[in-house]
Amino acid sequence: MGVANLTWRGVYPAATTQFAPDLSVDIDASQKTLDALVVDGVDGLIALGTCGENNSLEPEEKRSLLAAAVEVVAGRVPILVGVSEMTTPRAAAFARDAERIGADGLMVLPAMVYVPTVGELCTHFETVAQATSLPVMLYNNPPAYRVNIGIEALDRLSATDNIVAIKESAPDPRRFTDLINAFGDRYVLMAGLDDVALEGLLLGAHGWISGLTSAFPRESVALVAALASGDIAEAVRIYRWFMPLLHLDAEHDLVQSIKLAEEIMGRGSERVRMPRMPLEGQRRADVIRWVETCAATQPSLAIAA
Repeated sequence: MGVANLTWRGVYPAATTQFAPDLSVDIDASQKTLDALVVDGVDGLIALGTCGENNSLEPEEKRSLLAAAVEVVAGRVPILVGVSEMTTPRAAAFARDAERIGADGLMVLPAMVYVPTVGELCTHFETVAQATSLPVMLYNNPPAYRVNIGIEALDRLSATDNIVAIKESAPDPRRFTDLINAFGDRYVLMAGLDDVALEGLLLGAHGWISGLTSAFPRESVALVAALASGDIAEAVRIYRWFMPLLHLDAEHDLVQSIKLAEEIMGRGSERVRMPRMPLEGQRRADVIRWVETCAATQPSLAIAA
């Protein structure tokens, strides 16, 4: 496995972490989930991101899960691992360990809970990047983390050579054009919010980091492949079919919703760790109905032949 495999093209599902009934980490089930995604044609994997419940895991659990991911994927696709910690030293330490374990790149979040100044934000990212030789993708998600990685910060961070990409999860697709106008090709842009993914890809994102791909990988791969071949009509057809589920990625209960969708589709368990809890009541009924409707109306795909 090597960094050369990391093309930043195609579909990178934000994989879930699987738990046993007692909510201990289920390594075997997590490996099966990752293997199934690779077999279904994804181009890379995000381990230990938001959907991987990074901040609900103990430090050694994170390292064990990353090692298990590296083992089962065995170099077939690149693995990016989330770096999401309360403090900068902990984030830098995990970045060093991730490189040693065999990750191909890092997806680095702002320090959790604290809302930083621009200077603090940049120093956090610079410190983590300097702890490793791996390529770094910054994760911008203002609705979830209350921090916007703005033009001023990105201008300063452009001097750090291994900060190479941005996962853009702001809900406004104009951001892709603003970033390209400001920085040209300095940063690789990745669409990071499912229900504006097509817009992001049309506006210059290289690939798609997706939540709902964990439940419907082949359709996600087909959507991006259609765009790559210039068949916008086919991409739009798949996107419209998928949209009721893609909206789930923009909600605060995205992890529970995605894991419930995985369970319905026979790809994993809906078990989550507190503070998250499984969906209940009308919300649960709605998500089940949306997933079952998508499953019953799956579009025919050229890749199925």
